[in-house]
Amino acid sequence: MDMKGMMAIALAVIIGATTVQGFSMFKGGRCLCIEPLAKAVKIADIETATVLYPSNRCNKVEVIVTLKSQKRQRCLDPKSKQARLIQAMNEKKSLRRRNM
Repeated sequence: MDMKGMMAIALAVIIGATTVQGFSMFKGGRCLCIEPLAKAVKIADIETATVLYPSNRCNKVEVIVTLKSQKRQRCLDPKSKQARLIQAMNEKKSLRRRNM
């Protein structure tokens, strides 16, 4: 194979790799929370709470709390009252950070 042919193949591989990298091959398959989701946990047991909004890796809202005593994570149902409160607090906190 001559040098031009090798350059054409290398260029095609590079273009193909950059194009494919932008596509999500496993749409919705990389969520951290899987069923069943908890409706609530004791507030005194919560060490931290994290809200993950839909992205190219997971098309769902995920609310994950880390428990103090067990250092274990639990996923809350994002439609539950406690999860909606956590989401509201998270949004309020992020708004304060933007205004500073």
